[in-house]
Amino acid sequence: MEAFFYQWVQCPYCGELTELQVDGSAGEQAYIEDCTVCCRPIEVHLVDQGGDWVLEVRRDDD
Repeated sequence: MEAFFYQWVQCPYCGELTELQVDGSAGEQAYIEDCTVCCRPIEVHLVDQGGDWVLEVRRDDD
């Protein structure tokens, strides 16, 4: 996996698209990043699904 890449995600709060910079060199990871539109905290999860990397986002209050 590339060290850094960009991924468009939809904010689970306001629904707007926002671009996240992801560091793939660290493997699977979870962190919080604020939406660039509504500033609410988004849980970001980078997971390995059988050799394919998937970026999942969800609300911090779920």
